Formats: sequence, structure tokens, C-alpha cells
Amino acid sequence: MIYLHDGTFNGLLTCVYAHYYDKAAEGIYSEGTYELSLVDDKKRLVTDVDKAKKVYNAIMTKISDEAMSHVYHTFLSSDYHKDCYLLRYLQLGFKMGYKIDYHRTHQDVIMVHKLSAKVTKERHLFLGTLRFQEVGKGLYAPLAPDHDIIELLASHFADRLKHEQFIIHDRKRNKAVIYNTKAWFITEFTYEEEVKVSEREKQFQDMWKGYFEHISIKERENLRLQRQFVPVRYRQHIVEFGD
Repeated sequence: MIYLHDGTFNGLLTCVYAHYYDKAAEGIYSEGTYELSLVDDKKRLVTDVDKAKKVYNAIMTKISDEAMSHVYHTFLSSDYHKDCYLLRYLQLGFKMGYKIDYHRTHQDVIMVHKLSAKVTKERHLFLGTLRFQEVGKGLYAPLAPDHDIIELLASHFADRLKHEQFIIHDRKRNKAVIYNTKAWFITEFTYEEEVKVSEREKQFQDMWKGYFEHISIKERENLRLQRQFVPVRYRQHIVEFGD
């Protein structure tokens, strides 16, 4: 049986619940990304918050909070088979308990740790490279990450910019974090037009580009190291790498 969910974390956990209390799953996928196969025996499950909560509590009490962190970060990855890896990881975890994450050579653990690390690494990179622009009465920061990480950025920037209204816009997934100086939330968000920044923002951007160029010592340029810290695919929304 292939279980399909609505793409939410609770949807995934509902499928895990069905694996144990309905019919064993051969795989779990988000319905929005599932590659249709005529030979698969598949079932679309409606997200059930109560069932999802039971699975969540079971992971926390029978495995560990570290395992939950790996599960959630892996869920945010863009890997097509991530939910299948999570199913096998949780099956093993419910047998082994907290010791599962010590078995770093087990294939089911390797895949989850690998994807979890990729998401964590990308979040860390954007904490240092995300650039906000002043637009109207608030700030706007576009990005196009490989993984679905804007939720992992929200609390950090809400704390740093607690008196500013801001939008962190994932242009790849058409969603955004909206912060109103009191709380943040995630919503669907599409904005394809060119962002009109304030005159003060233009001046700051010009000053920042000038500073970036002038502190550079040509004889010490290490483009390979620069690409390692700021991969080219992330530079389209970073001011100092723009035209």
C-alpha cells in the first residue's frame, strides 16, 4: 500500500499512524509530488490531527527529541523519497528507541541523517546571507532555497528584527513568512513583479556594494572558497553579487 498525504507534517504522521493501525505501507508520498504509477496500490489519507499527535508523542517518548528533530528536518527536504526514508527510520526507531541515532552505518539512519544535515546546513547558510530590503513600511527578503526552510528562519529573524514588519518570501514554493512585530505565520504568497525599494534602501545597497568591492584584495581572491560559503545558485537575491 502506498499512502498519499496533503504535503503537511501532520499528513505524514497520519500516514505513519495508518501504517501501524490500518494496513502496512510500502511507501509514503506527498500527493502533490507523487509520480503516478498504475501498478501501485495507493490510498489518499485525510489528515487527522489527533492521530498525528499520537505519532508525534510516540516519537518523543519512545525514541527521542533528537529523532524528532531529524524527522522534521528531513520532512522539510526536497528529496522525492524522504517520506519513505522516514517510514523506515521510524520503524527502526520504535524497535531500538533512542539508540537508533547511534547506528550511523545503518542505511535507514544514514539517509535520514544525510537529509536532515542538508536542511540544517542550508538554514545556517541563509541565517548569514539572507538580505532584507526596505519596501514601504516593512522589510522584504526573497530567497529560493533547495529545501523548505523558511519556517526554520522565522523565529531567528523575528527575534533579531522584533520591531520591524517583514516578509521572507520563498519564491520557489510561492510561500512566505509574514511577521507583524508581534507574531509570525506562514502563508501562500506570490509576487512576481519587481520589488520597489525605497530611496534610502537604494542608497544603502549602493554603499554596501561599494564597501564589498573596496574591501576585496584582488591578490587574495579565492573564488573557490567564496563559492563554498555562498554557492552561485543562492546569489540571485544577494545584493553584493547583483549587477
